[in-house]
Amino acid sequence: MDSIIEVQRKLLPDLLSIMQKRYHILRTIKFMQPVGRRSLATGMSLTERTLRSEIDFLKDQNLVEVYSSGIKLSNEGMEVLENLEGIMREITGINVIEKQLSKKLGLTEVIIVPGDCDQSPWVKSELGKACAVRMKRQWKEKHIIAVTGGSTMAEVAGELTPGMQSEKVLFVPARGGLGEEVHNQANTIVAKMAEKAEAAYKVLYIPDQVSGEAYLSFMKEPMIKDVISLIKSAGMVIHGIGDALAMANRRKTSAEVMNVLNEGKAVGEAFGYYFNEYGDVVHKVKTVGIQLEDLDSTKTVIAVAGGKSKAKAIRSYMKKAPSSTILITDEAAALEVIKG
Repeated sequence: MDSIIEVQRKLLPDLLSIMQKRYHILRTIKFMQPVGRRSLATGMSLTERTLRSEIDFLKDQNLVEVYSSGIKLSNEGMEVLENLEGIMREITGINVIEKQLSKKLGLTEVIIVPGDCDQSPWVKSELGKACAVRMKRQWKEKHIIAVTGGSTMAEVAGELTPGMQSEKVLFVPARGGLGEEVHNQANTIVAKMAEKAEAAYKVLYIPDQVSGEAYLSFMKEPMIKDVISLIKSAGMVIHGIGDALAMANRRKTSAEVMNVLNEGKAVGEAFGYYFNEYGDVVHKVKTVGIQLEDLDSTKTVIAVAGGKSKAKAIRSYMKKAPSSTILITDEAAALEVIKG
């Protein structure tokens, strides 16, 4: 594959450029369908005249179908798009970027999807799909899966499908989560994951952050103790990486703590820990569930975060993350992390 692409790059560079453009058109239609020409042109920063010519070509090849409601991929178009994905990773150099990012962060595995979550919201669905595929590769061995809350984890849940050993999988929330938007709570997400994967789940109905006194009180409850025991024994942990100040605002953090975060120049957050750009812990929220020190080498840990704006958060957290962590991110975040 490498040699063929290199020959094409030298002898027919225009061919690869055209292929990339048409691939991106098909990919954008997939996530926006049915979509009108004007919306598609705006979303791809193309002129309507250029797009019209491309759509006419794709229609002649039976790759798209044009209706009054908008443009859709045909079954053949969907098949071609799926077959192109591996090739396009080679052409765009994403495989090379994955190796560069792995080396820079000291990780054994990095998975990158094309695009930028900040610019194209549907790229987050691609992150979810990549995570779902990676999770299912180890379901035979990892039967308890702990999952944090957040919009990215909600996308992962939406992309899950039943797989081998699904009936042996148990989803649990990595920590409490009452107090934030219901659809982004860990309890809601594990329930959706279990439904989509045809698996089992447990919930933990306690707040994400609690006082020391409340924590001791909760831990006396047998049902809560049982769920926390399952969480701690999880063989796989799936989590997001947050922007520090955005997460603090979501948690309705007090002005006093916000000052601590600002003065400490916190940029990233995971599991209730706030990190500065050097990976130092600036502040720790008392949370019920998985703690950073629980992420040992016996667990498969998958961190999912994308968007150029998340680069600092990813870079800061990865200084403290286990080296066995699998990072799933997008192209824009990856390039920004490498550059920094």
